[in-house]
Amino acid sequence: MSDHGFATSLRWSGSTTVGYDAYSRVHELTMASHVVSASSDAVFRGDPSLPNPEQLLVAAASSCQLLSFLAVAARARLDVTDYRDDATGEMPEGNRPMWVTRIVLRPHITLAGDPPRAKVERLVEVAHRECFIAASLRSEIVLEPTLIGVTG
Repeated sequence: MSDHGFATSLRWSGSTTVGYDAYSRVHELTMASHVVSASSDAVFRGDPSLPNPEQLLVAAASSCQLLSFLAVAARARLDVTDYRDDATGEMPEGNRPMWVTRIVLRPHITLAGDPPRAKVERLVEVAHRECFIAASLRSEIVLEPTLIGVTG
């Protein structure tokens, strides 16, 4: 089996000679030829209108859970008709160094055909175990799914 690599590029230009309070935190991320402008969080003097690394981490965990769940649901022959997630990440200031300690994923999953709730809940957990991002993080990842169209 071959190793998998995932490349991104990051670009920033500016000057820090203006001091910590004034330099721009805006930078560009390129992933598969797609450019995303990003910044630090507003609390760290970044641009609040742009995504920050902590949001990108939460987004990666959310996206991975989605993709893992769709894969296990398809293998189980379940018909997922809608999946939405309002995920959050927590980074307490009391920790030094600071780190994202907890990510809460709140997927709202709509299924057709009235599959048993217990089966779908089990598949949500299987998807979590198969999620490459979750397996790569030390952050606690909490799943709070809402299941629509299930029985039981």
